[in-house]
Amino acid sequence: MGNKTALYANHLAQGAKMVDFGGWDMPIHYGSQIEEHHQVRQQAGMFDVSHMTVVDVTGSDARDYLRRLLANDVERLKVKGKALYSAMLNEQGGVIDDLIVYLMTDPAVSGEWYRVVVNCATREKDLRWMAEQAAKMDVALTEQPELAMIAIQGPQAVVMTQSVLSDYRQKLIDQLQPFQGAESEGWFIARTGYTGEEGLEIMLPEEEASSFWDALAAAGVKPCGLGARDTLRLEAGMNLYGQDMDETQSPLVSAMGWTVAWEPAERQFIGRSALEAQRTQGLTAKLVGLVLEAKGVLRAHQKVKVEGLGEGEITSGSFSPTLGYSVALARVPLATAEAAQVDMRGKWVSVKVVKPPFVRNGVKVYS
Repeated sequence: MGNKTALYANHLAQGAKMVDFGGWDMPIHYGSQIEEHHQVRQQAGMFDVSHMTVVDVTGSDARDYLRRLLANDVERLKVKGKALYSAMLNEQGGVIDDLIVYLMTDPAVSGEWYRVVVNCATREKDLRWMAEQAAKMDVALTEQPELAMIAIQGPQAVVMTQSVLSDYRQKLIDQLQPFQGAESEGWFIARTGYTGEEGLEIMLPEEEASSFWDALAAAGVKPCGLGARDTLRLEAGMNLYGQDMDETQSPLVSAMGWTVAWEPAERQFIGRSALEAQRTQGLTAKLVGLVLEAKGVLRAHQKVKVEGLGEGEITSGSFSPTLGYSVALARVPLATAEAAQVDMRGKWVSVKVVKPPFVRNGVKVYS
């Protein structure tokens, strides 16, 4: 038996098929992964993401600590509630985890408080690494296991969520910019997500999660499982830790170069020297999108061949419910251009090489 979120009973009552995910009993679907995927693309769906690990970082050295810990720079957070996506690297430049960090205090007010959300499967190593880096600094790391988290995603997600909230929280959401959150009477409401759609991620006390989930369901927001979450994020070109990047791969070969803040040059974040060496020596690989418009399904670990350049490998692949054919992310030789081949059961099949995302806001966006 795995760990259970505060919504476990709700999932069972709604007919979810439960699976183990990073040591947690989580819903993979509620009857049809495809229908749940379309629900998010066309209207609104909700996901229990309470298995994610929430850590508050406080203390007089909190900002300096995070500026060293993360490849992106929290100095960029100039507005209370603003969020930043980043990788946390090892000394070799490999990705320990990817995460979101929120600035929880007004920059003009004394006191430093950041909220970091990391993946559940990497919780133990993340917390251990973060604690090691906090040694000899005025930093406190406080895990928040009493918080549940619900993601509501889709073109109607914001409006449908507001329909079950107080006037105050409705107005609060109207004031939020994308990738920004705000506190509200023990809740933290953010305009973030992992689907390529409009939406919210809401952290709230565990004891309030079940009734909020039921209220959303009564308003027409459909429960969705991990299966749809994976196809949605893949269509949106969003990496999955442990597949598209890990401790053996740097952000520079994982389509995450945009998350590395090189300036100011004097900021010595962990892994910087290794990344600079990679840039100096020259990269040999990159992460790209693959599209198979013929029959067949692209899968992780299938071999990719690029004529005259060498081989690579699919890191994530699946049938795309929105497009009606298969798409994938793959790490391939750096000079790969527009075409490649994939080994599918001993047969080399031609695929198109594109720049992700494949789908945003419900429509095809690659060319």
